Amino acid sequence: MVEKIAEILEDKKAKDINVIDVHNITILADYFIVCHGTSTTHIKAMADEVEFKMEEAGLKCLHKEGYNSARWILLDFGEVILHVFHEEDRGFYNLERLWSDGVFSYR
Repeated sequence: MVEKIAEILEDKKAKDINVIDVHNITILADYFIVCHGTSTTHIKAMADEVEFKMEEAGLKCLHKEGYNSARWILLDFGEVILHVFHEEDRGFYNLERLWSDGVFSYR
């Protein structure tokens, strides 16, 4: 699931995709994927494409937040949570620092 989401994001030109393995430090999910887009339109397009392609693969989004403002969209697929930020908001919230005990892989 992680690889599929990362590939979809790459195809949609997501910026600075980070995959964080957090399964040893939280029960929230096994992986967080963090990336950012260049505009609210770009951010919505990425979230829409991930949700569509994952549903096509039989994996339904369990929860979605932030879609209307499109400054930080969260898509929860259970074991994988995707965070799609606007660049400014990504720097402000700095999830990578918050989850720095996780194992990072960069794309």
